[in-house]
Amino acid sequence: MYGRKTTEDRIVDGVNYTLLGMIAFLTLYPFYYVLIASFNLGEDTAKGGLYLLPRAFTLSNYTFFFKDPKWIDAFGVTALRTVVGTALSVLFTSLVAYGLAKPDLVLRKLYFLLVVVAMNVSGGLIAYYVVLRGIGLLNTFGVYVIPTMLNLFFLMIAISFFRDIPSDLAESARIDGAGETFIFLKIVLPVSLPLLATMALFLGSGQWNSWLDSAYFVQDQSLRTLAYRMMEVVNQTMIGSDSQAAQFTSKLGVTQFSVQVTAMVISVFPIMCVYPFLQKHFVQGMMLGSVKG
Repeated sequence: MYGRKTTEDRIVDGVNYTLLGMIAFLTLYPFYYVLIASFNLGEDTAKGGLYLLPRAFTLSNYTFFFKDPKWIDAFGVTALRTVVGTALSVLFTSLVAYGLAKPDLVLRKLYFLLVVVAMNVSGGLIAYYVVLRGIGLLNTFGVYVIPTMLNLFFLMIAISFFRDIPSDLAESARIDGAGETFIFLKIVLPVSLPLLATMALFLGSGQWNSWLDSAYFVQDQSLRTLAYRMMEVVNQTMIGSDSQAAQFTSKLGVTQFSVQVTAMVISVFPIMCVYPFLQKHFVQGMMLGSVKG
């Protein structure tokens, strides 16, 4: 009878569920371990044997984190660059894409050629450094947001998306006397929420997790990002001396590892809070590259 499972079906389902459960456990447990380690006394975690629950529950790791000015500064810089950098990148990438989507744009093929060349050819890190130094962005907050204002990957996707927006919407607005700025802000962007949400999520995650630009192009300690501070702790853990370990242990019982996992939890938390609000549009936007041509 249709819909009734045979013994073979149940065996196959059981094997599948078992394998999926094992894969889910192996995937999620490292994240869970980081979470419980952040709430466990650092000295106790160093002894090993911590698996399911905090053995010596404490908030000292978070207390140490939020009382340390360098971590607070790093968190503020990261949050600011994420908000400003993402907003500017989404805005300017959409603006350029809206212009390039116009079939009557003068020198349109030349602009497309420049975009394709820029996507596939890079001058390298040294040339990039020289350019940043030439325009005065080194050791400034602008080095985080200005070079990322135009994302070429999402530019191509946005062009394809804007092409498929019915031209009648813009034409009716022009008949009523609307200019291109009004059409872009009031008509094009509101119907492009799946695209904008997808761009914001990916670009925001990239800004939040970026550390390379902070390491190479910034010397001011007050401009260091959260991701850079975490990399700094990782490096100290790998090459740290006994005196460095004692310095951490003497402060509320924390260790370098406990501070590192605490920073990981704090850095992931904002992304987890933002994602549910973008999920609906994000799922729609993920299909743009496959159905827009």
